[in-house]
Amino acid sequence: MSRVFSVRVLLCIASVLLGATAAQAGLQFRAGQTDAGLRYIVASGEFDYQDDLSVFETLVRSNASVAVTFQSPGGNIQKAMELGRLIRRLGLNTAQFRAVECASACSLAFLGGVLRYAEPGAIGVHKSSFSGDISMSTEDAVSGVQQMTAEIITYMVEMGVDPALLQLSLQYDSDDIRYLSKSEMAKYKVVTLDFEASQPPVASQLPSPPPSPQPAPSQPTVASLPPASENSSLAVPEAHSGRIRHPKGAAPLKTLANGKSATLVNLPNGSSVAILDNAARWYRVQFNGLIGYMHDTWVYVDQYESGPFGQRHIQVKSFDNLADASAYVRSSSIPLTAYLATNGWFAITLKDTFDQVMAKNLAAELKARGAIPDDAHMTFGNTYVREVCCR
Repeated sequence: MSRVFSVRVLLCIASVLLGATAAQAGLQFRAGQTDAGLRYIVASGEFDYQDDLSVFETLVRSNASVAVTFQSPGGNIQKAMELGRLIRRLGLNTAQFRAVECASACSLAFLGGVLRYAEPGAIGVHKSSFSGDISMSTEDAVSGVQQMTAEIITYMVEMGVDPALLQLSLQYDSDDIRYLSKSEMAKYKVVTLDFEASQPPVASQLPSPPPSPQPAPSQPTVASLPPASENSSLAVPEAHSGRIRHPKGAAPLKTLANGKSATLVNLPNGSSVAILDNAARWYRVQFNGLIGYMHDTWVYVDQYESGPFGQRHIQVKSFDNLADASAYVRSSSIPLTAYLATNGWFAITLKDTFDQVMAKNLAAELKARGAIPDDAHMTFGNTYVREVCCR
C-alpha cells in the first residue's frame, strides 16, 4: 500500500517535535516513524565541525528513512553544508515546521533535501560570522568572508537554490534572524513542495535512500522542448550606443578594424560611444569627435539585455542551436540560462551574475567539484543579446 507524503504525515512529525527537548550542543540524530509509516530522522543541536556524520548515514540506512527534519539554531557552516550534501546524496527529503527551530547554518542543511517542504516562518537566515575566539587580521578576515561567501553560493547553486537568497541573508546581522515567508521560500527555491497549492505526491514516488550515489540524469530529448512559438525572439537588434566594458579597465580605439592597427586613444570603462556601423565583429564608433573601431567584446551595447553593467557571467558552454542549448540547461543540476549571442550561437551561463572576485572564486569552487567544465570562464558577456532559455 502506498503511503502519502502529505500534510497529515508532516503534522505527525511536527507533533513529535513539539514534545522534543531543547536543542543541544553538537548534532544528535534520532529516528522516528509516523502513524502512516513514513520513517524520518530528527537532527537536533548545534552544528559542530567535529560532528561525525557517518552516524547519520548509518541511521538513515538502518531505519530506511526518507525524510529529515531539524531542531537547530545553527552552528558551523561547513558542517551544515556537508550534511546537506549527504542528505542529497542519500536521496532524502527535508521538512521543517515553525514550531521548532531551523536557523542560520541549519537553513543550509535543509537545502540538501531532494524535495523540500517548510511552513512559512520555519527557516531563518542571517549573515555568517567568525567565532569570537578567532584572532585574525582585517585582511585575513576579508579574505575569509570572500571564500566563505563563494562556498555558500557554490553550495546553493548545487542544491538548485537561487543564490540571491544569500544577498537577503547578508542584510541581517549575525545577532538577528530573518524568517522566510511563503513567497520568499518559493521565490528563492528554498522549497519545492506546496501542499496547499497542489495534490501531494505519494511516498512511492519519493526517492528512497540508495545504497550508492545515484547516476546522473539522462539528457532530455528535443521533443521535451517547448514549441518554437514559445521561444523568445532570436532577432538581434541594431546596436546604436554603448559603453566601454573591458577586463583591463580600458579599451583602445583603433584606426582600423584590426587589433594591430594604431590606437587613437584608450577609453576607460564606462565611456559612452555612438555605434555607427558593425561589420565582422568590429564596431565603427564615435567618441568626442574621434571616429575609430572597437571589437564587439569591448563594448556593452545599450540595446542588448546582457545583464548589469558591472557584473560578470560565468559561461560554461556554448551551442550553435537553441534546441541543444535548451536541453543542456534543462538537464543541468545547477541553475543555468542560455543567452543568444551576436554571432548566432547560444552561450550557457550560470543563472546569476557576480562581481569579479565572487565570480573568480565561485568558478574555481564549481570546477573543483566537477559541477562545471574546466574550460568554463568568467566574462562580461558584451556579445550577449538576451536570455532565451529557460525561465
